[in-house]
Amino acid sequence: MTHSQHPDHAQEAPAGTRPPQGGAQGEAPQPEGRVHRFRDEERHPHRDPRDATDVDLDAVNDQNHYALYGVFRLTSPLPAAQPARERLIGESSHFMEGSGATTRGWYDVAGFRSDADLLLWWLDDDPEVLQDAYHRLRASALGRYLEPVWSCMGLHTPAEFNRRHIPACFGGVAPRDWLMVYPFVRSYEWYLLAPEERSRMMAQHGRNGFSKYPDVKGSTLAAFGLSDYEWILGFEADTLDRLEGVIHHQRYTEARLHVRQDTPFYTGRRLSPEQWAERQPLA
Repeated sequence: MTHSQHPDHAQEAPAGTRPPQGGAQGEAPQPEGRVHRFRDEERHPHRDPRDATDVDLDAVNDQNHYALYGVFRLTSPLPAAQPARERLIGESSHFMEGSGATTRGWYDVAGFRSDADLLLWWLDDDPEVLQDAYHRLRASALGRYLEPVWSCMGLHTPAEFNRRHIPACFGGVAPRDWLMVYPFVRSYEWYLLAPEERSRMMAQHGRNGFSKYPDVKGSTLAAFGLSDYEWILGFEADTLDRLEGVIHHQRYTEARLHVRQDTPFYTGRRLSPEQWAERQPLA
């Protein structure tokens, strides 16, 4: 699996410091994550101060990295009493964290779709650890209020045309406030095109998207054989309009002629577990 197959991943490689554990008031906490380091003289300048500048891109490419997106709907109201609700969320989060997986974020996807309320994004080098996190959520007290809607696992594979293209979620980029996730399937003809032709189209695709929206951070992962899709993409930005903008501009490219599927979309605001619970129906 090579980067010539990556549908929307033509941005410059992200970098920056390990995500901070806190943030501005009201922001969800940043996960620790796994970050590879390299020498100071190799650091990239002019990056967002939230992001790591010492990520060893070769080390990222030389090791397996998996991500799992899980989408759920709320089946019944949460407890109205705040202490009971806080205990429910706290105990469930703690139990889920026992898997050892990194939780990149909880996302409120309600309103963007009628069939979903919560998206969780987990990261780990071991897919079984991600499965354990998923099982633990389902088995937790909160899990009794949730029903699975959709899920997809992805694996980072080195980019064919530029190995410096690293998924933001594995490249030291701190989580942003908004997330958009969607699967992707290329045309049958795409994989039979000459590499230079695919490279040309992907360069145009990148210029129409990430070059106009450099603040949008992309994580493109392979999903061949892991799901019904070929790729799973996660785009992060500080504001929702930036996500709409990058997707909109990428429609005006030749590479769009080689798309068989790029839905469903799951989009939402990153919140702490407690903030997410406060937004839900109560009884």
